[in-house]
Amino acid sequence: MAYDFSKLKADIKETEEWLARELSGVRTGRATPSLLDGVKPEAYGARTPLRELASISVEDARTLRIIPWDMSILKALEKGVTEADLGVGVATDDQGLRVSFPELTSERRIQLSKIAGDKTEQAKVTLRSHRTEALKVLEVAEKAGGMGKDEFARLKVELQKLIDAGNEALAAVLEKKEKEIAQ
Repeated sequence: MAYDFSKLKADIKETEEWLARELSGVRTGRATPSLLDGVKPEAYGARTPLRELASISVEDARTLRIIPWDMSILKALEKGVTEADLGVGVATDDQGLRVSFPELTSERRIQLSKIAGDKTEQAKVTLRSHRTEALKVLEVAEKAGGMGKDEFARLKVELQKLIDAGNEALAAVLEKKEKEIAQ
């Protein structure tokens, strides 16, 4: 019986994408619109994601420009960004909001690297749980007589290769983020 690893491959890819999304929220020296993804100001009687209320663009390396589609909610947007406690400066003008990110200190860079490492470790734990699930399925198939010991051993090695490749992909995502933090 040939075991189908497609579910495991999809789970590994999903874990890698989750880590990339999580790390995109970790602020580096450059301002990116994704840093404001978690901001949900109170507008029109409900907490609404900032992306649905305004356009967000990069003005320069440390400044984002938020231009609301309805200028009447400008104060609500300003309050939402301030309440998000991102450690940024917020200024309003006739066009919208200007969000300024301060220069990172070496202490903060170390702290951000640690956060990125913790998130990567969470992703690795998830990969290990996917490996355990797949291994249980293989063991059940072997005990049921669906495969021989040689086939089981071969599939177990193949399973470990997939997990190792997933761990390498996670390490590459972390390495890229640490380079961003160091700049």
